[in-house]
Amino acid sequence: MSKKRVAVLVSGGGTNLQKIIDAAEDGRIKSGELAVVVSTSKKAFALERAKKHGIKTEVIARSEYKTDEECDARLISILEENKINLVVLAGYLRIITPKVIKLYENRIINVHPSLIPSFCGDGFYGLRVHEAALSYGVKVTGATVHFVNEVTDGGAVILQKAVEVKEGDTPETLQRRVMEEAEWLLLPRAVELFCSGRITLDGRHVTIRQEE
Repeated sequence: MSKKRVAVLVSGGGTNLQKIIDAAEDGRIKSGELAVVVSTSKKAFALERAKKHGIKTEVIARSEYKTDEECDARLISILEENKINLVVLAGYLRIITPKVIKLYENRIINVHPSLIPSFCGDGFYGLRVHEAALSYGVKVTGATVHFVNEVTDGGAVILQKAVEVKEGDTPETLQRRVMEEAEWLLLPRAVELFCSGRITLDGRHVTIRQEE
């Protein structure tokens, strides 16, 4: 069976991208191949990570396009040119528009640094998520991989993993622990589950078939 072709969309350092690359190289992702990495910035270190591993890169900087529609058109053309089966948002700081979501319905996934539906939606990104968790006083937080739809963080949940909130945590220490104990484990696993055809989506309910 031919491997599914994966595009990873990034904006910054690319730590989640690196974990996907590592998983592809050590065999945990065996049903998918990284076809292209698309960044919103030429300065994103994620691009260097991709180039180091021989992965094709593209940049769509908003300042170089007159409208969001032109940005969308360029993104769609990149995805089509590279025959992409799965789009992974890994720290992508631009809104995915309804046009792209419709074209790639149930083929776009995102990792969010909380246990959805807590601390998610418009305005909850980066350290803001962890600041909100600490402010609320929760004892457990975590990360979620979900399908992307028109509602921010509103798509069906694929995987979740809980992470303990410890006494004396700062947003920065909590962010790091959530990445290490949840995000970096969940995202590569979700990529392999999708590419191996083991995810079934029925409305909002995701069923994961066990490996045979």
